[in-house]
Amino acid sequence: MSKRDYYEILGVAKNAEEAELKKAYKKLAMKYHPDRNPDNKEAEEKFKEAKEAYEILTDAQKRQAYDQFGHAGVDPSMGGFGGGRGGHAGGASFSDIFGDVFGDIFGGGRGGQRGPQRGADLRYNMELSLEEAVAGVTKSIRIPTLVHCKTCDGSGAKKGTKPSTCSHCGGVGQVRMQQGFFAIQQTCPVCHGAGQVIKDPCGDCHGQGRVEQSKTLSVKIPAGVDTGDRIRLSGEGEAGGPGAPAGDLYVQVHVREHPIFTRDGDNLYCEMPISFTAAALGGELEVPTLEGRVKLKVPAETQTGKMFRLRGKGVTPMRGGTPGDLLCRVIVETPVNLTSRQKELLRELDGSMAETPEKYSPKAKSWFDGVKKFFDDLTR
Repeated sequence: MSKRDYYEILGVAKNAEEAELKKAYKKLAMKYHPDRNPDNKEAEEKFKEAKEAYEILTDAQKRQAYDQFGHAGVDPSMGGFGGGRGGHAGGASFSDIFGDVFGDIFGGGRGGQRGPQRGADLRYNMELSLEEAVAGVTKSIRIPTLVHCKTCDGSGAKKGTKPSTCSHCGGVGQVRMQQGFFAIQQTCPVCHGAGQVIKDPCGDCHGQGRVEQSKTLSVKIPAGVDTGDRIRLSGEGEAGGPGAPAGDLYVQVHVREHPIFTRDGDNLYCEMPISFTAAALGGELEVPTLEGRVKLKVPAETQTGKMFRLRGKGVTPMRGGTPGDLLCRVIVETPVNLTSRQKELLRELDGSMAETPEKYSPKAKSWFDGVKKFFDDLTR
């Protein structure tokens, strides 16, 4: 009889990660394990089926073979890898199962050595001007970090000596504790998971293998970055343990507010105040862009809120493509600090337009007519 699909047995998707596989297997094992279902053949078969699926899918090589060739890729009778890690699926005790499933929770997987740890990642907050963010820039930064001790070459042991295997855990870095039917993995309390102990520590790093130091880096910021973007510098984080890689440095970008422009994606926006006269009569104005000044023709009778689009004067996307636009919003500025003569001239202008307001101020006339109708309707 053909076997069921392993992913179907565990009830997970084909891209499920190991943590999800463990969670699904734990649920099925709790339900169908023979210790909880004595003399129940059906439950025993379902448990064996779940255990086989779990053991295949949590082994990277076997999972790859299964994904490519199906059961033929893991069936030894057909030239495949073979079944589970521990032979007969039904022979596992309840503690064996949950020692493996709960291993990550209580300090690592069953039988696995923790070993030297990768160095920690670091974060550096970099503030840029809008001009720097749009054009790109190279910045020099100085960061405090942990580097390998040169005296002991990162081993932590005094020069001329070397670390020895931990006798408490046998170099595994973990110890196994039995609590009822649970087998729990814990980090070795003697070597703290390293698998080695240093009897004669280095005087400079005190056995840590790393020392604090500041280093200067040159960071190239690509054109088009924006607030929230981050740049990864591989291997520029803290040094790892002996033989382990260093962490990474992440440069987090924050762009300062600009006095003229605001940015939205690849577009730039600005407000452009113009005089009452320029708005009424029209004219040609100089508009600032990040590349310099450009001429903009403002038509007569321009109103507040009118938006002018300057194509290609925005931001070029960081990964290439068509540059965004610069959008200028007109703000008609009411004159202030008028002289008596200027006020008189405005009254004359206002008087000349009063007889036919719908001609000179159609929006105002329409709005006041609407307001009048609104109040008339309320009094009916």
